[in-house]
Amino acid sequence: MKYGHYLLERIPSEIDIMDESIDIYSENNESLNIIKLRSEAHRRGLWHRTAHVWIYNRKAEILLQLRSDSKSIFPNMWDVSSAGHIGAGEIPVESAIRELYEEIGLKAAIEELKFYKIKKQSSIYRNFLDNEFNYIYFLKFDGDLANFKLQKEEVTDLKFCHSKELKNEINNIPESFVPHGQYWFEIIKEVENHI
Repeated sequence: MKYGHYLLERIPSEIDIMDESIDIYSENNESLNIIKLRSEAHRRGLWHRTAHVWIYNRKAEILLQLRSDSKSIFPNMWDVSSAGHIGAGEIPVESAIRELYEEIGLKAAIEELKFYKIKKQSSIYRNFLDNEFNYIYFLKFDGDLANFKLQKEEVTDLKFCHSKELKNEINNIPESFVPHGQYWFEIIKEVENHI
């Protein structure tokens, strides 16, 4: 189905969810011309890049995805609309477009994604040492949520949540959300500024 510049389609029945190759960077986000598997980058705390796409609509609602219960980190928690590692040799916006399609079945034109910024983040979760540069994009979407097609290995559910309600939920039931800290509130403020 077509919605403006967006095309919602079925996700291919076989999606490669194997460990992927990613480029490795310095602490200053400079290419080291090294490629490693994602699992090794997390095990050793190597710096790498991810793409985050925050989808919002004209009602100041933000699309959240519920991470699958089979995810190794932060299962069953609400997270970014769409996010993933930037593959080896891939540019950030290409990765953002690919992840949108793989995770939620949304095809978007590159020009529809609005680049926001690069966020450097470092965290530890169990045996994961996650050192990333997050390339953050916004995408306005006023289509029907019922037409999204979820990649079940990654995403269990989707919901639009009004920015004010989202602030309350993060403050009152933080255990339901991936612990992005102030990043959540920064994104909410940006969405409210876009409306």
